[in-house]
Amino acid sequence: MRRKDREITDFMQIETIIREANFCRLGMSDTSHQPYVVPMCFGYSNGTVYFHSASEGRKIAILQKNPQVCIEFDTNCHIKTGDIACRWGFRYQCVIGFGKAVFIESLQEKQIALDIIMKQYSDGAFTYSDDALSRMVTFKVKLTEISGKTA
Repeated sequence: MRRKDREITDFMQIETIIREANFCRLGMSDTSHQPYVVPMCFGYSNGTVYFHSASEGRKIAILQKNPQVCIEFDTNCHIKTGDIACRWGFRYQCVIGFGKAVFIESLQEKQIALDIIMKQYSDGAFTYSDDALSRMVTFKVKLTEISGKTA
């Protein structure tokens, strides 16, 4: 990171940013090396990010070909104004992580993944039908590299 004074190295602070984020951006690259980024709801537990998706579409097609991903989380975002244009800026805290998407196959593991995702947004308890679980795609990304920044 170029600006070491803005780097977040405390893992607890990094996890706080992830937990406070309302969504994340999942970055992928297809076999022609064309980048593709989508905002997604997610759940986070023990260094792993969980997602759910429809069973087909561009995101799933890319992940099946190239499961290497980059995930970006941000929070506390706001514009800083100034009296001249060069004093304007953007304030934020962000985390960027890298890992490999792994599809979850068993209904029991899908239910655990969905519980983790729902915990990101609610304290409620939820149930899922086997039919809904079998139609849905869930996948997880163990973060193998992670960094944080505040600006």
